[in-house]
Amino acid sequence: MHDYPAMIAAANHVEPVPRRIRAYLAGEKVLDTTRALYVWERPSYPQYYIPLADVCRDLLIPEGHSQQSRRGTFQAHALRVGGVHRPGAARLLADSAVAGLAGAVRFEWAALDAWFEEDEQVFVHPRSPYVRVDALRSTRPVRVELDGVVLAESRSPVMVFETGLPTRYYLNPTEISFEHLVPSDTVTACPYKGITSRYWSVRIGGMLRRDLAWAYDFPTRQLQPITGLTAFYNETTDIFVDGVQQQRPSAKSQGSP
Repeated sequence: MHDYPAMIAAANHVEPVPRRIRAYLAGEKVLDTTRALYVWERPSYPQYYIPLADVCRDLLIPEGHSQQSRRGTFQAHALRVGGVHRPGAARLLADSAVAGLAGAVRFEWAALDAWFEEDEQVFVHPRSPYVRVDALRSTRPVRVELDGVVLAESRSPVMVFETGLPTRYYLNPTEISFEHLVPSDTVTACPYKGITSRYWSVRIGGMLRRDLAWAYDFPTRQLQPITGLTAFYNETTDIFVDGVQQQRPSAKSQGSP
């Protein structure tokens, strides 16, 4: 049992998307719809399924093979915009036992250059309507250690509570022991927080632990309280809150800071 809320949607759960969804490739609009469906292929987060009528069909190139899934039979398509060709970019659901899905197109997120909900860009995958992310200021003392070495200590953290993830503790730059941190070129993105600005590895003695801390200098407007603050992975550091050491979560949750 986790000490944080888990996802609640089951695989193959379907809900309407009440938002306008658009996506672009090489400056060309590939899809534009107010009739998308959320489809949970796995419990963690949904995918968009787009009605074929709301897709620019001239950009879809049949690849001549199909694939079976729990949702039905998919027909594989590439996308071509001018000289840009993206094989395996889209799958048309020819038939489905799941109500309302037949005739919908499922796009590979990374095959398109940019996705938008209304007029705000979304990264990595669709935002789940069942996920809540709150950034709350706190005066509970937080200390971060690794191998007994203090990496950060704060009495004014911002705590980020996100469904399906352990609490993240964002700390002021003045509260970080940067002599132990080594800048990294790593960049990650989150549908709810945006794109990271900086990552750091941690060097203690002769050992370097890669990419244990990160910061968002320009987070999404909903997460403005974490602007410029630094957080450490709970999975790979020792975090103390109110003087009590927190249990390290499973490393499998590390993928989305």
